Amino acid sequence: MEPRGMKKWRPFATMPEQYIGLQEVINKQAEVPQPVLTEEQMEQINFTLIEALHTNRQVYLTYCKKGQFITETGFIQFVDSPGDLFIFIDDVFELKNKMRLSELIDVRLA
Repeated sequence: MEPRGMKKWRPFATMPEQYIGLQEVINKQAEVPQPVLTEEQMEQINFTLIEALHTNRQVYLTYCKKGQFITETGFIQFVDSPGDLFIFIDDVFELKNKMRLSELIDVRLA
């Protein structure tokens, strides 16, 4: 007989909480820090953006967001190097997107 006030041992009672905690740990491990680019790499990105702007060529933009690498395709509409800003129109929704130049990891002409 079980004394009053004592709960029966329930081995799986905390599973969801443990699972959520474990999932967060796994997600954190999957995150990558924003790579630090060299001056040369930043200049190359800037040069490619400006070239794409003037030739109206499609580009692949790679950036880091919440620890994940994301690549989008689109067309550059505006570049403000001193202001650390550029605007591109993405291929999927054809929406204008503002982004900081410093968030970019890589830019390639399509």
